[in-house]
Amino acid sequence: MTVPGYQRHYAPVRPRRNAMAVTSLVLGLAGLPALLLCGLGLPMALVGLVLGIVAASRHTGGRAVAVGGICACLLTILVGAVAIFWLLSQAAECADPDRYPSDADRQRCVEREFPFAKTQQTP
Repeated sequence: MTVPGYQRHYAPVRPRRNAMAVTSLVLGLAGLPALLLCGLGLPMALVGLVLGIVAASRHTGGRAVAVGGICACLLTILVGAVAIFWLLSQAAECADPDRYPSDADRQRCVEREFPFAKTQQTP
């Protein structure tokens, strides 16, 4: 009961957070550095993209976070796709038998193009 002329004061309502939207954003942002771990960022970004689309399609709140997650996931997928395309084109160049007729020539091409993939000599 209130005194006439006065209003009740309620605590401000905190906006609800959408866990799927936040997860999408986290997976999209964490996917970029995870691309260096043998492409682990691509599956992370794909899962984040699905979660972001589902979160954005629901009209519960956190739509801006979901859109940010979708953008981060798309960026991660784009960077990963470009990296895979570049790696495969370099590998196809080294596999060309006209340019590199022997196995030793192809091995030198692989070592030159992919310095991180040098073979270890065992004693």
